[in-house]
Amino acid sequence: MPNHAESKYFHLIKEILFIGGGVTSACFGLKSFLMPNGFIDGGVTGISLLVTTLTSFKLHYLIVLINIPFVILGYHQIGKSFAIKTTAAIVLLSIMLVVAPFEPITHDKLLIAFFGGLFLGAGIGLAMRGGCVIDGTEVLALYISRKSVLTVGNIILMLNILIFCFAAALINIETALYAILTYLSASNTIDYIVNGIEQYTGVTIISDKNEEIKSFIINDMKRGVTIYKGAGGYGVKKDIDIVYTIVTKIEMSKLQTAIRQIDADAFVVQQQIADLKGGVVKKHALH
Repeated sequence: MPNHAESKYFHLIKEILFIGGGVTSACFGLKSFLMPNGFIDGGVTGISLLVTTLTSFKLHYLIVLINIPFVILGYHQIGKSFAIKTTAAIVLLSIMLVVAPFEPITHDKLLIAFFGGLFLGAGIGLAMRGGCVIDGTEVLALYISRKSVLTVGNIILMLNILIFCFAAALINIETALYAILTYLSASNTIDYIVNGIEQYTGVTIISDKNEEIKSFIINDMKRGVTIYKGAGGYGVKKDIDIVYTIVTKIEMSKLQTAIRQIDADAFVVQQQIADLKGGVVKKHALH
C-alpha cells in the first residue's frame, strides 16, 4: 500500500512538472516571439492571436474564453480529471502572459516563426505529457473523429487551414504564410515531445530466409521477435514463418539494409506504433 501511495504521489509530481514546464514554454514562445510581432499559429491559440491582432481584446482573456467550450467538451468526452488539469493549465498560462517578465528576443521573421512555434509546440507537448491540453483544438478534433470517418490529424489540419485562410483574408497573405511555418514548427515539436526520438515502427517480414532474419534481429539488433505461422496464398501454397518485430525509426534503416542483404525478395510491411506497453521490446545484451 505505501508503494502504491508513493507511486501515485510521484506520478502527480511528474504531471505538475510537465504542466508547469509546458505553460512556461508556451508563455515564452508567445511573449518573446509571436505576440510582439503580430504572428499567429494554428488552433485555439491561433484564433486568440488572430482576434488580438484585429481587435483590442487582450490575449490572456481570449485564451481562457475561447477554450471554455473545449474544456466542457473534454469533461464529457475524456473525464473530470482531464478537465480540471486543463482548466488549471489554461488559467495559469493566462496569468503568466500578464506577469511573466519575458521580453522580445528578435524581429527576424523566420526566427520568430521557427522559435515561436518551437517553444509554443514544446509547451503544448509537455502539457499533453502532463495529462491535459492548453489548446482545445485536440479535444474538438477527437470529438469530431468519433462521429465521422476523419482522423484527429485530418480534422486539426482542416481547422488550421481555415484559420490560415482567415488570416490571409483579414490581415495579409504574408502573415498567413508565416503562420503556416509557425504551425509546422509547433506540430513537429509536439510530435517529438509526445512521442520522443524513439518512435516505434512495427515490421512484418515474410521471407524464405526467416531464420537468418530472425537471428539478425535477436543477436545483432538485440530486439525481440514474434513468429506467426502463415500460409502463402499466391501461387504455390506453403507454410511459412512470419517474423514480426518492433524497432525505433533510427534502427529502421539498419534493419532494411540487413533484410535486403539476406533476402532481396523479402516482403516487408511497416506500421507506425502509436503506443507501446508491456512485453519485451528490447533484449539487453548480457555482460
